[in-house]
Formats: sequence, structure tokens, C-alpha cells
Amino acid sequence: MKKIVLSSVLAMGLVSALSADVTVKSGAATLKFNGVHYLGFTKFSDDLDSANDTTKFEIRRSYLQVKGYFSEAPKSYFRVTLDATGSDGDITTRIKYAYLYLDNILPYTGVEIGQAHRPWIDYEEHSGWLYRSISKVFVEAHEGAHLTNSADRGINFKTKLANFSSELGVFNGEGYHESQVGDGLSKEWRLTWHAFGTGKVHHPKRYLNISYFGQVNSEYKGRKDTNGNLVDLVWSGVHAVYNQPEFLIAAQYINVTDGNYASNNHIEGTGYSVNGEYRVTPKVALIGKYDRFKYDVDDSKKTRKLGGVAYKYNKNVKFLFNVTQEDGETSSGTTTMDQTYTMLTAEVKW
Repeated sequence: MKKIVLSSVLAMGLVSALSADVTVKSGAATLKFNGVHYLGFTKFSDDLDSANDTTKFEIRRSYLQVKGYFSEAPKSYFRVTLDATGSDGDITTRIKYAYLYLDNILPYTGVEIGQAHRPWIDYEEHSGWLYRSISKVFVEAHEGAHLTNSADRGINFKTKLANFSSELGVFNGEGYHESQVGDGLSKEWRLTWHAFGTGKVHHPKRYLNISYFGQVNSEYKGRKDTNGNLVDLVWSGVHAVYNQPEFLIAAQYINVTDGNYASNNHIEGTGYSVNGEYRVTPKVALIGKYDRFKYDVDDSKKTRKLGGVAYKYNKNVKFLFNVTQEDGETSSGTTTMDQTYTMLTAEVKW
């Protein structure tokens, strides 16, 4: 057993210490703790039904994470991430990630085993859309395509070469906060060409990345045909992002296919998303995002427009203000959704 001395206060009651060293015993060679927290205030307005209007403070997300690294393989570890969220009533805490990572299990390839990253969302959040605190990415957001989420139980092989990276995984398919049905598995992938090299993606580094991604989810929970039978969820997309110190611009297109879905179970369709960031100064950035998805079954569509400003208070804290407009309409032009979110956000990382 090795001793690790922590000289800081660890959040959320993990360790309570003031101006005193705390000795933690662990079978791991090294323990690494960190946290990410999204604290917000949102005014929601529904132009179709003002009875739905709300104004409230929120804890959108509060992540607490620990990694235990192994002495025999210092780049391999076990990770646990707690995910707390809630704006109404009690805050719910889930285990988002709980996986074993083994480095170089194959040439240039590591593997996550357990409740692991799915191939696409984490990549986009670190290279294309950098503002998870105010909006999920297009394929995850309810207001976007709403196809998948960021973690699931399974296995994910992660490869990194000089100008290419990929993630290839097989998962249960329901996602980390759904019941695990076990009717079929989901095969998921991301293949990315890095024009300027793969290095760690932290702006203002210059990079140009082009990706092909998607999933084939067999007998997906919640998607049924007109006879009530579970059917597959199959979708894929392409994504491109260009970043340099002054700005970032990203765009993607997705196509959702397969299955004879009931008319009230919208899923098949096509959509696209464009987002950008202009860095006015090292501390101030203007951000914008536009999403659109159209359903094949009845030609209905939904769109989302977001604009805002971000201010970097210091290396740990960022403040954001944004307005998001969401609209929906039928093929005949009848409005089905017309709502606005005005948001203030504190994004904290330590």
C-alpha cells in the first residue's frame, strides 16, 4: 500500500481538510481527482403556452472524478465519474463512467472496458462544440437529433496515429441512464483524419479534422415498428472542424435510416448543425450555433438557434450568457414549438 498526500480540499465532501495534510491509502500508484461543474440561471418562455414559463437557478451538471493509475503500467488506470444533475426537487447522482483503461493493448491502441465513452460525443465536445455547459451536441440534444448519449456499458478501442484517430466500440445500446434491456448490441464508430496532426486538442491550437461517425444499434429500446416490435437504430454522419487562435468553425450532417417506425415515433430523417466561435480577446469569445432536423415520416422539422458570449474569468472559471430559440413546425407550416431560453452560466473546472 502506498501513501498519497493531498494538500487541498476535495469537493463534495470526499475529503474534509483545512490547512492540513490528509493521508489517503490506496492500492493505486497515483490517484488523480478533478471536478467539472455547470451552475446556471435560466428563464424559459413558451410562446405557445405561457403556463409553461419558468425562471430558476440550476445545477445542470456536477461531475466528480477519480482515476487510479497502476505502477506496472503508468498510463493505464481505472476511472470513476459521478454525475449529479437537477433543477427540480432533489439532485440525482449517477455513475457516468466506471471503466478500466489499458494503454497500448494493441499497437497505437488503448481500450476502455466497462461503462465507457461512446465514440462520438466526447470527441466533439473537446474539438468542435466546446460549450457543453449550455448545450449538448447535436446528436444528443433533445432539441437536436436526439439519437444517443455519451456513455454506455461495453468496450471501446481508441487508436491514435500521426494524422488519424479512431474509436470502435460495442455497447449495450441503451445508454448509461437507461435500464439495460439486453435485446441487442450497438456497434459504434468514429474515424477522424487530422490534417495537421493528432496532438491534444486544446484551443488555440491550430487544427483541421474531418470525421465519419455513427452507430448500428440492434433492437434499440424505445424504437418500435407499427406492430410493436423493437427495430434497429442506424445512423451516420460526417463532421468537419477548423480551429486557429482567432476562431473556430464546425459543421456536420447526419442521416438516420432503417426500420418501419410508427408515425408517432419520429426518428428517421436528416439533419445538420453548424457552430462557430470568434475570440475577440484572449478572455472574450462570441459563440453561435444552428441546428436543423427534418423527419422523413411526415416532413416535420425542428430548428434551434443559439447565440452568446463567453468570458474567461481565470483558468478554472468561465462565465457565459446566451439566448436559444427553438422552433418546430409540420410540413404544412403549422407551428408545433416556439420557445426561448435565456441563460446565465458559471462553468467551473478544477
